[in-house]
This record gives sequence, C-alpha cells and structure tokens, in this order.
Amino acid sequence: MKLALVTDLHANREAVSAVMAHATTQGAQRFAFLGDYVGYGADPGWVVDLVRDHVEQGAIAVLGNHDDAVVAGPRPTMIADARRTIEWTRAQLSGAQIEFLAARPLSMTDADTLYVHANAYAPAEWGYIEGRAEAARSLQATDRRFTFCGHIHDPRLYHLSAAGKAGDFVPTPGMPIPLSAQRRWLAIPGSAGQPRDGNPAVCYAIFEPDSATLTFHRVAYDHDAAAAKVRAAGLPESLALRLVHGS
Repeated sequence: MKLALVTDLHANREAVSAVMAHATTQGAQRFAFLGDYVGYGADPGWVVDLVRDHVEQGAIAVLGNHDDAVVAGPRPTMIADARRTIEWTRAQLSGAQIEFLAARPLSMTDADTLYVHANAYAPAEWGYIEGRAEAARSLQATDRRFTFCGHIHDPRLYHLSAAGKAGDFVPTPGMPIPLSAQRRWLAIPGSAGQPRDGNPAVCYAIFEPDSATLTFHRVAYDHDAAAAKVRAAGLPESLALRLVHGS
C-alpha cells in the first residue's frame, strides 16, 4: 500500500491539483492530510472540499493551526498578513466547511504511525520542529515508530537511535529511503501549497508501510497562476511573491 503524505496545502488549488495528480501517477492508494488546508491561498473552499471528499473515502486528516484559526479566530501571535488572510478565508467558507475543519482531531494514530500537524509533545500549542532537539522531544512523546507532521514548510527527515541520539538530513526528491527498524523516524514532507526553501515546486511524500520506505517528491506547477489569483482576491502581495519565489 502506498500512502501519500500531504501537508500545508494553504488554499492553493493549482499546487494541490498538481500534487494529487502526481501522487496518482506514483500509485498512491490512500492519503494522509497533515493540516493547514486554508490560509494564504485564494481557494480555501475548493481545498477543504477536496480533503473532505478524501476523508469520506478513508483518508486521514488532522487539524492545522490555520484551520484552527479559521474556526476559533486568529491568535494574537499570528503575523498581520496571516490574520488578514484568516479573516478573509472565513468569509469564503460555508458553515459546513467550517464544521468540517472544527471536527478535525489534533492527531491520529494508525498501526505504528502518528499523524499530527505540529509535534507530538504539545500539538495544541503549535510549536515548530526546527531542529534535532524538537524532533527528539516529539519522538520521545509518542510510542509510535513513525511520526509524520507538517507546520515546517521545508522537507526534512529526522531519526532517533535506541540510545537517544538524533540525526537529520534533507531528502533527495524521488529517492526511496529505507527507514531502518533500529531507529524511530519523524518526517516532514514539506508544503504542498507554499514551499519556503527557495524552490517554488511543491512537496509531498509517499510512505510504503509494508517495506518501511519513504520517498519525498517535488512537483512543478503553475505558480504564476496561483499568485495571480492571490492578487485578484485582494490578499497581501507578499503571499503572491512567496509562491513565485518559493520563499
């Protein structure tokens, strides 16, 4: 079975469409959505409906901080552009779409895997995994062998040895990575809607539980069209530029 890991979609219809099409060509049979379906992009309703349709077919979908902000209102710590976009987004969504977001759990487990947006140690506080220390803390907070999360928009793979030693590396797209049984693993697929590592191509990953293999992917898409829609919606110019430059 091939499971597509898709996170930080951020209302980017063009990007998400490209990711879903690519995942199909790679043989994905199921999807796990790791949060932040809305925020920043111009098509929140379309993305929420896509995720909801997949959930009805058995997909996993957890809550992200931008989703939570649309449901409960933006947090004071959010930057001005994010707060403005959250308020705009809420006005675009129907009551049923907001209810779907509100019903998303903070985390889900399936067999030996934890799915969460931010981290395993305090998922409701939305702390970032910015390095080995946070990754190790997250891995030590769960008894699952694999943790898949989002929130950080750059793809990264962390591992923790039985002795508690943490390591990490930036994966090469398209190269299958065997996840050794001697280690525990935390993978961040990168953003399927707003990458920030200087490459506008969007990210996702495919996990094969039977062989414990993980493959990260980058997918080019029409980022200029997505940026034009952000501008047409009256959203901040900085959000359009991020899509064009991937930063």
